[in-house]
Amino acid sequence: MTSSAAQDGGTAPVRLMLAGDVMLGRGVDQILPHPGDPTLREEFIDDARDYVRLAEQANGSIPSPVEHTWPWGEALEALDTAQPDARVLNLETSVTRHAAFAPGKAVHYRMHPANLPSLAVARPDVCTLANNHVLDFGVAGLEETLEVLAASGLATAGAGRDLGTARQPASVPLRAGGRVLVFSLGMASSGIPGSWAATPQRPGVDCYDQPTAEHAEAVADRVAAHRRDDDVVVVSLHWGSNWGYGVDRGQQRFARQLIDGGVDLVHGHSSHHPRPIEIYRGRLILYGCGDLINDYEGIRGHEEYRSDLRLLYLAGLDPSTGRLASLRILAFRARRLRLERATPGDADWLRGTLAGRSRLGDADLQVAADGVLELG
Repeated sequence: MTSSAAQDGGTAPVRLMLAGDVMLGRGVDQILPHPGDPTLREEFIDDARDYVRLAEQANGSIPSPVEHTWPWGEALEALDTAQPDARVLNLETSVTRHAAFAPGKAVHYRMHPANLPSLAVARPDVCTLANNHVLDFGVAGLEETLEVLAASGLATAGAGRDLGTARQPASVPLRAGGRVLVFSLGMASSGIPGSWAATPQRPGVDCYDQPTAEHAEAVADRVAAHRRDDDVVVVSLHWGSNWGYGVDRGQQRFARQLIDGGVDLVHGHSSHHPRPIEIYRGRLILYGCGDLINDYEGIRGHEEYRSDLRLLYLAGLDPSTGRLASLRILAFRARRLRLERATPGDADWLRGTLAGRSRLGDADLQVAADGVLELG
């Protein structure tokens, strides 16, 4: 798949790195140089270090403390090689020392602020925050999260001290001119409590109860208000169930309406494993990127989804049209709370699983000689 711009020798595609949920809290936080309070209030586990022990039982011992680069493992070298113009990920944890657990939630994620170098090492240009864990330690925890990220120079979208700031897109300038604008929003289907929605007077996230046509139109109107002619626009969506490949009609209509309304790429996440891909009007819709980093090793159940396999999506977009010019998907496997390159067999399993459920038009998902999945 090659853009007309590339064929004509014109402007090179804008290269985006898109990742799903990065969950550096809980068990991962405990192996980093500055582990926070391990106390949990889950039904079966009350100490975050138990997640480390489960991972060790599954795949071997984990040194502690590890370097800040440890959770990313071999993904860091792959990113350096790819040299994307903008790196976008969903940061699904609070970054706080606050201890007031949000009531009514079964699971809480917290990362100690001193461990923020473990996020910064991946050099994300945008951390989306409209998800179901960023307020796990209340408004105070959200406010500290925003402060710590801003102090480290990490741009965010999707959460703020009021509705206006929560809806403000993150902007990434491009060397060749123009910007990548990233809007972040969440849906109740991902588990975001309704009380977490930001208002003009209350901090929170940009959250919607359902993927309705009215909400899609409102998002498209905001995109139009911010967009310049040479911008590339991404809408990052935290939505849907944790497990399963099905994309309901409401989600599909919503994503397509965003594209019809001027969005160039829909970046979906929340599911613990990758979900289908769609090419709609030449533009990319990722319905669920899957988790990238978490502490789920050793947890039994749902083995058929191979949630140990993690993906980084490298999308090239024609800067003049926003159409997809190329798509490469890097496959990794989580072992000992660290990313390793997936085997050729794993890459082929992913290809078959995604290709059979995706809507790719005339394109096809293939495994290249280096084990990377490519759209061709």
